[in-house]
Amino acid sequence: MTKILIIEDEVTIAEVEKDYFELHGFSADICLTGTDGLRAAMGGHYDLIVLDLQLPGMDGYELCRQIRAEKEVPILIVSAKKEEIDKIRGLSLGADDYITKPFSPSELVARAKAHLQRYQRLIGKRETKASEKIRIRGLQIDASSRRVYVNDQEVQFTTKEFDLLSFLALNPNHVFSKQELFEQLWGMDSLGEIATVTVHIRRLREKIEADPSNPQYIETIWGAGYRLTV
Repeated sequence: MTKILIIEDEVTIAEVEKDYFELHGFSADICLTGTDGLRAAMGGHYDLIVLDLQLPGMDGYELCRQIRAEKEVPILIVSAKKEEIDKIRGLSLGADDYITKPFSPSELVARAKAHLQRYQRLIGKRETKASEKIRIRGLQIDASSRRVYVNDQEVQFTTKEFDLLSFLALNPNHVFSKQELFEQLWGMDSLGEIATVTVHIRRLREKIEADPSNPQYIETIWGAGYRLTV
């Protein structure tokens, strides 16, 4: 059975989330503090984590950072913080999605299902392409070890950043719209916010481009989308 970890200090919200997940055939555990959540995430096996940001003991940002450093599990932030900077920060730390409160429990479950399905597809593709190495000028992507080297120097990437870079590199010179990238990497149509694509593209440029303001790898094709140029 698919296991969900809910890290949420508001008991009522946590129980509603748990009830909806269990109604749809998932198993769900609740942690009410950041420290308990970190312990459970690191010590247990969960297929997806639902994470609040304002938590006692350890805030959700730090929790997300530490989990992502060790785990590839999909992370969905559910928070009352609605400012764009909060979303950008959460996504930059490795979260896969950001949902603002108040939210529809049915939408939360739908997004969770979409991320789980997308994650399983990526795992399957990764296994079939485990030995593949991509080299584009000074950029090297090693699919088997999930490592990226820029001019022979290893650069660290979050799970979603690596997946996005790999997808673009496997389809060089092809222009993808934000919507297409969102559907390919996040596995959803209209459920999420495609602004997350812009955030991740910016993060990729900061890591692989000598001058992110004048990109040589990931180009913006105005009015169309992005492409990785060989």
